[in-house]
Amino acid sequence: MDNVVKSLSVERAISPSAGKFIIKQPTQAQAEDAVRTLILWAGDDPSREGLLETPARVAKAYRELYRGYQEDAGAILDRVFEEVDGYQDMVLVRDIPFHSHCEHHMVPFVGKVHIGYYPNGGVVGLSKLARVVDVFARRLQTQETMTAQIAHAIETSLKPHGVAVLVEAEHMCMSMRGVQKQGSSTLTTQYTGRFRDAAEQVRFFTMVKSPGL
Repeated sequence: MDNVVKSLSVERAISPSAGKFIIKQPTQAQAEDAVRTLILWAGDDPSREGLLETPARVAKAYRELYRGYQEDAGAILDRVFEEVDGYQDMVLVRDIPFHSHCEHHMVPFVGKVHIGYYPNGGVVGLSKLARVVDVFARRLQTQETMTAQIAHAIETSLKPHGVAVLVEAEHMCMSMRGVQKQGSSTLTTQYTGRFRDAAEQVRFFTMVKSPGL
């Protein structure tokens, strides 16, 4: 197994021009070999009929589940609509569903994201906020990091008067393994600008939790 791990180790090299690490991804064949190793580790036979195509399917699924590494939140938020007739109040998009994977155990955590911001001269298409959530959710994550990344991306691109992000999620690493407590949820928040004011946080949370409009 050590040889397999060594063959799959990420290769790093220094780029002379940028002075940064360049990551060389494993090949498709190497990824599939890694899946076969995990199947063996779990106690099954990767050569049996039901598992023969599993390594290829898992590799394909990983490309979809972790496509966020190939996407740029800044590019998604690069178009701002300035003709909003002087609108300066909060823009709130709530109940954005997401699924991600815990970077500690690589099992899912699922939930909803609520995003509010005060425009500073323009607004962004509402679907763009949902796409930004996916950019960061479709990576190996912690909920805390993902919450901060979403807020930072909106703050950097839109430069609003304030951003509020609330993430609610259930973690399978807590419900399927370990303490195995199903139904527990975790809430994380990130506030910038006007939302650092406690009254604004209360207003945001009240709007998020209010009954259907």
